[in-house]
This record gives sequence, structure tokens and C-alpha cells, in this order.
Amino acid sequence: MLKRRAIGWLIICITCYILLLVRLMQIQLFETKTFSKHNINLLEESVHQRTQEVVIDNGRGNFLDRNGNMLTHKKVPVLVLFPFLKKMEWSINKVSSIAGIPGKFLKQAVENAKKPFAYGDPNPLELTASQMERINALKIPGVFAIEKKYERSTVPAEQVIGLTGENPQELKRRYSNKDLSEQTLIGVSGLEESFDEFLLPEGKSKLVYHVDGDGAPLFGINVRYVDPANPFYPVNVRTTIDKDLQQKAEDLVDQYHVSKGGLVLLNIEDNSVLASASRPKINKNNPYNGGITNEMVKQQIMGSVFKTVVAAAAIDYSLDSSSRLFDCSKKINGDPELKYNYGMLNFTDSFARSCNRTFGELAKDLQKMDPHLLEKYAAKLSLTGPVGWQGNVYHTSDFKQIADEEIGRIFLTDDARKDPNYAGMSGIGQHEVRATPLAVANMMAAIARGGKKEMVRVASKIEYKNGTTMVNFPEEEIKGDSISPYTAMKLQKLLREVVLNPNGTGKWFQNLPYDVAGKSGTAETGKYMNGKQFYNKWFAGYFPYKNPKYALVAVNLDVSDNEGGVNSLFADMVRMLYDKDKGQ
Repeated sequence: MLKRRAIGWLIICITCYILLLVRLMQIQLFETKTFSKHNINLLEESVHQRTQEVVIDNGRGNFLDRNGNMLTHKKVPVLVLFPFLKKMEWSINKVSSIAGIPGKFLKQAVENAKKPFAYGDPNPLELTASQMERINALKIPGVFAIEKKYERSTVPAEQVIGLTGENPQELKRRYSNKDLSEQTLIGVSGLEESFDEFLLPEGKSKLVYHVDGDGAPLFGINVRYVDPANPFYPVNVRTTIDKDLQQKAEDLVDQYHVSKGGLVLLNIEDNSVLASASRPKINKNNPYNGGITNEMVKQQIMGSVFKTVVAAAAIDYSLDSSSRLFDCSKKINGDPELKYNYGMLNFTDSFARSCNRTFGELAKDLQKMDPHLLEKYAAKLSLTGPVGWQGNVYHTSDFKQIADEEIGRIFLTDDARKDPNYAGMSGIGQHEVRATPLAVANMMAAIARGGKKEMVRVASKIEYKNGTTMVNFPEEEIKGDSISPYTAMKLQKLLREVVLNPNGTGKWFQNLPYDVAGKSGTAETGKYMNGKQFYNKWFAGYFPYKNPKYALVAVNLDVSDNEGGVNSLFADMVRMLYDKDKGQ
């Protein structure tokens, strides 16, 4: 009996020992980086327990504007202090004198510190280059003047740049072949998502010192600077955005109380985005419920701006005769036009005054010739396909700079395509006609260039840390048919007539410092509130007329008929760009 008990206890002990051994092997050999269901990296956690550190740079790549200015972050020269200073004598008065901080404040900050810190965080005191040099010359252990990377409280073009976040499941899905910490930030929208693979960190830059269980220095007071071994990372994505223009554009959008909508500004010469503002702004606390959508790359009901496409087709099919008159005292369906009764107008005046009857009839004429004509000409003007830069980059085929860009459309069904009534409604940009503001801006740029349509770039290149080029994004034409130079010239004159005509819908822009050519649009959205119908209000154009530099689209979405116009916003953008170009 006794022997049996002894054997039993021995088996229990051996079993426990084996289980303990297996557990230790699991912890120290097999799952050191992915322990438990939470995938805890035990190596990292053990280091964290015996070190204290201040992160200088999280190692993720950065976004720069076209002039090399940081967009999402800024580097701030700060004073970093380590908590072990409270246990030693140090030249607090010298540091105080150089930094301009009363000694008692420095002493109090150190006494209260449990880990290294930048003085004044989260709004640190910014040092000058001279102050940094003099503080570091003191060579006081635990006192450093360094440049620390901080996220900007307000990010320009925030929907274009996008957001990052921690998502271990998505991280593992995207990069199962990479050894990355669960805390690694990944892009979840905008360029942060498109360029995510290039922006992943090689490691953090930080100041580190080892401590014992009580937080005292373990190996003396030597502080080490830890930096990723690869000298080429993190990379910088050089965007085409002009930070100053972007800020002024956003100020104007807010000045005119655009709650949904915004503007997009293109540089016609290299077909790149200079500024793009979308509203509503991002709600950082709940982004998916407020503002993360970039309205400039989402399809919108465009209204009369689409008449530009109908005009292009009408020119090519000789439907633009000046002798043909249209009865603009009637609506498309033949009912009397009470609000916009313009009488009899020819083709040019109809375009300038945006007569619905004219372009409804022209669309029906085109539909009789070929039910696909409206779609063909929309494609020729790059309205219905993706316009953002795409191509092969390294091992990534069909890389897209604007991953969340939607494409436009004219008809959803073949029945609608062949129906003359639907064709008439489509001719004035209603029914199922949709396009993104970015595509509309690209259409204006193509017309200004004589019909040549190009991809829109938001980034010009990716640079290594040392400034050399990793990837170039060259100017690229959009494949497919385009309008002829002759048709483009005729459209240019029509768009200019919108402004020059005393009754034109763009007459408000006659006295601007740059000559503007463009087209207005007021689209019925089918949405109502308190008995009022909502509209999308547009003005899309380019300038200067004779030497085009800029294509600009301003749009205010879901506004009532008697408010939310975009003429003043568009005009102020033109004035601002003129002043900038003239150095004022």
C-alpha cells in the first residue's frame, strides 16, 4: 500500500516536472515571440522590464510635401531628462541657465519622473540649435538635447494622407512573412494604406538605460542610443502637395462653411495634386463615424458639369451648328421652364447659360446614333475610369497611389442606356451619372492641355533616409482614346464663354486676376430635409486661360438651393494663387 502511494506520488511529480519542462520550452524556445493567444513577444517584454527608454522616432516612414517639408510629423529640439538624476548631483543651474527654465522646475520635474521624458511633454519646450549644442557640451549623464519626432495635432490633407492604427490581426494578414511587433502601426486609409509596405519601421530610434527592480541604474549611468541598423530607413514619401497652398485651401473651405465637400487643385504641367481638402474633417476619436472618407475621390452626382462631355460629342458629330436654336423656355420633358426661361438659344449660348433643354436634346440625338456615345466620350475625358497613378513598383503589380479612389459611371443598365428619356436626363448630369471631383479636375486639365489625358500623381517618389531615390513615379498618360486637339480647342472656347458671357453661369469670375475657363453644376441629389431638396453645387475650371497652370474643382455637397454656393470659394482660390505666383 505504502509502495503504491510512493509510486503514485512519483508519477505525479514526474508528470508535473515534464509539464513544467514543456512549459519552459514553450516560453523560452518555441513561442518566445508569439506567446499565448495574445501573441506576446516575451523577448521584448523582458527587455521592457529591465530598461527605461525615451523613443525619439517610431521608425515609420514619413510624408513630405513637394518642397521637402514634413506633413504628418515635425521634429522638435527638446530637453530629455532621465529619472536617475534625482539620485545624483548634476549641474542643474547650468542647464537652467542655457535652457531658460527655472532650476526649481527642472528639479521638480525630475523628482516626479518615473521614466525618461522630454521637458514639457506633450507640448515640449523647443530649444534653439545653440541651446542644444551648449547643453550637450556639458556632457551630463541623463541630460540630452535631441530632436524628437512628434505627430502634428493638425495634419494637412488629412484624408489624402490617411490614418494609422494598431491591428494585430490585419498586420498578420498583410505581413505574415515579416517579423513585426504587434504594436506596429499600419496604414488604414489614404496614402498611409497605399504606401504601407514601404513605410513599415525597421525599428525605433531611442535612448535607453538599464534598471534594477527599484528603477536604479543597473550598469551605471550609461545611456545608449539605439538606432535601426539599416541606414536607408525609414523612407520618405515625397508627395506633390504644397503645404502652404494646402493650408490656405483648407482655411478657405472652412471660411465658407463647407460641411460636406471641398476642393481639389491640380498642377496642369505635371498633372499632380497641389492641394486637396475634404470635409467633414476626421474625428480622431471615432474616424469611421466622421470624416475618414475623402469626398474628392468618391463618386458624386455632378449635374451640369457633365454637359462638357455632351458638348465634346456634339462637336465631333457636327451637332454644334450656330444656326440651330434650342427652345430654352421649356424643360427637358416639354413643360414650361418658369425659373430658367432663357428663350431660344444656340449651342454656344446654351452651354454658357447651362440650358438643360439643349443638352437633353443633344444627348437624345447622340443616343440615337450610338447608345454608347456618352460613355465613350466620358472615357475620352477620363471621367469614368480611375485617374490616380498606377503601375508596377518592385514586386507590387498594379500599385495604386490612391487605393480608395472610386470610378465614375454613366448608365447602370443596358435598358437605361437605350432609353431616350434616360439619355436626356444623363445629358444634364442627372439620373445615374456620377464622377469624382478628382476626375472632373483631371478632365479640365486634359482639355487645357489640348486633349492629352494623364494619370494624377499624389506622390512623385519614395526617398531613402539619405535622400537618394528609391522609387520614381513618372508622369504617365491614361491609356485609351482621347478627344482631338480640335475638339479640345472648341471646348476651351466654350468653357471661357461661360465666364465671358454677360449671362453665363461663370460671369462672377470675369474680374479675377487670372482669366478663368470652366463649367458650373447644380445637381439634384434626391435627398430632402424639412421639405427642402438638397443639391450638389460645383464649379470646375482651369486658369490662366491662355497659359494654363491650374485645374480647380470646388464642390459643396447636400446643400439647399439658396445656400452653399462655391463661386466665392473658387474665386478666392484663384486670387490666392495669383498672389502666390506674383510673390505677394
